[in-house]
Amino acid sequence: MGITSFGTRLAQAITRFGGLTVGIDPHAHLLDAWGLPGGVAGLERFSLAMVEQAADRVGIVKPQVAFFERYGAAGLAVLERVITEARSAGLLVIADAKRGDIGSTNQGYADAWLAAEAPLASDALTVSPYLGVHALDPLYETARANGAGLFVLAATSNPQAEPVQAAGVGLAAGAGQAAGVGQAAGVGQAAGVGQGSLAAHVAHEVGIWNATAPGSFGIVFGATQAPVSRGLDVRTTGNTLPVLAPGFGAQGARLEDAAVLFPGCASRLLASVSRSVAGASASEAGRLIAEHVERLRGAWS
Repeated sequence: MGITSFGTRLAQAITRFGGLTVGIDPHAHLLDAWGLPGGVAGLERFSLAMVEQAADRVGIVKPQVAFFERYGAAGLAVLERVITEARSAGLLVIADAKRGDIGSTNQGYADAWLAAEAPLASDALTVSPYLGVHALDPLYETARANGAGLFVLAATSNPQAEPVQAAGVGLAAGAGQAAGVGQAAGVGQAAGVGQGSLAAHVAHEVGIWNATAPGSFGIVFGATQAPVSRGLDVRTTGNTLPVLAPGFGAQGARLEDAAVLFPGCASRLLASVSRSVAGASASEAGRLIAEHVERLRGAWS
């Protein structure tokens, strides 16, 4: 039996549950709010409870790796268990690690997060393209071989990204249109090159990957920036390119506005929430997750 692609599994999850994605972000203040001890014990109880409350309510969870790494080897051991328990519960796991380097280092990251036999094996991984999109080729190739996926940072919510992600770059003829950016009139047209933003370039290159396994390779597009930001129009990125959208909930974007922020993206939007669904206890988290699912569903109706 062949490997089922991440894109296929993701489409099934969105069809069944919608695109709400529950971030597992064990901030210290959330552990306090739950009355949990600090350190690894509280980290584990909070994170596993969030997995339990998410299961059968949503199809996707997104653990923020940094909150586990800060505890060293013990924290990574908790993360390993969280990933295993989540996948065993039928949840897709997007490891929010934002990895990205070059050459053999990227292969190391690929082996750690995307190889089927790896202790931290996840369904998908967030990655940074700012050493060159094709420096990520080892991650792409490993993901495709193992039926996993990638989400590449394109138009993020943080204002510090504006000078980088909106910077103009040369785009091969037609690349701008594929990424939602038209050619600038008279710029490089004789050479078959148009001018677009770096964010648009990233989206175009990821779109080429995605064509080889539809729905498996997507972009990160901050919800507080949608639908057009950094010279990238999410409405025209192709109907199979998944969009992971942090920024809903505590960061200010409203799930009720999802259809306005991401028009035409109902089948490919992963609306990420974390602090806004944690509440003050596991039972409250379950209730809040269910409410957020309905709010997102209502946005598309």
